Amino acid sequence: MAYLVAMETPAALPRDIWERTPPQAQAYLGALEARVTALVAMVQALQEQLHPTSRNSSRPPSSDPPLPQRPHRPQGQRRRGGQPGPPGSTRTLIPVEAVDEVGGIKPAQCLHCQAPLSGDDRQPWRHQVIELPPSKPVVTAYQWQQLACPVCGETTRAPWPAGVPRRTDGPRVQATVALCTGAYRLSKRTTQQVMAEVCGVPMRVGPISPLEQATTAAVAAPVEEARAYVHEQAVAHLDETSGCQGSKRAW
Repeated sequence: MAYLVAMETPAALPRDIWERTPPQAQAYLGALEARVTALVAMVQALQEQLHPTSRNSSRPPSSDPPLPQRPHRPQGQRRRGGQPGPPGSTRTLIPVEAVDEVGGIKPAQCLHCQAPLSGDDRQPWRHQVIELPPSKPVVTAYQWQQLACPVCGETTRAPWPAGVPRRTDGPRVQATVALCTGAYRLSKRTTQQVMAEVCGVPMRVGPISPLEQATTAAVAAPVEEARAYVHEQAVAHLDETSGCQGSKRAW
């Protein structure tokens, strides 16, 4: 009777029928089920040998047969473009008083009868194009003069004017370099290319590190102030609880 404990009721037979089945029949059905399982596995292995692919063999994916074409879906009755439902999101237009240039486009004649048209449209259709201005760096040349004294003959050079950087790179160039290498994680070579090709500022790779160090020293005081403020707070931690953003799960 040990085989009665090892065997379970087949899913195809209700429990009451299985309990009324003689033990010899239960053992025979169990043996048949095990044999069918083995035969199914053997057939599957033989089919894989007859039709080897990159999934069931060591063949490369490029040798796989082409996938069957998906059945053509009949054309629906929906119109092209946006469908009824939630409102779409488009770029917000800039107010007319805030743009740099307004260009009026008017039709000269009727499209149907070719008659001349005049007047103004009170609610014209608005189309805005945003373009970056040509990037041309501003170069200021300082002529630092020294003059000889008519009394003693000593030469005197003018003092360094306030607000003039002692480096050849201005504060905006320094900030842009620090932004590329710091926030954007660009390499120094890529930063050099961005400054030359996008900003029009020729630069060598060597001065990038001193510019980074100067920026670090310039923001040291506000960074320390922010750190002290965080330390004074009762709660200072990050919540990494996941949440849903649209249809995707984000951290």
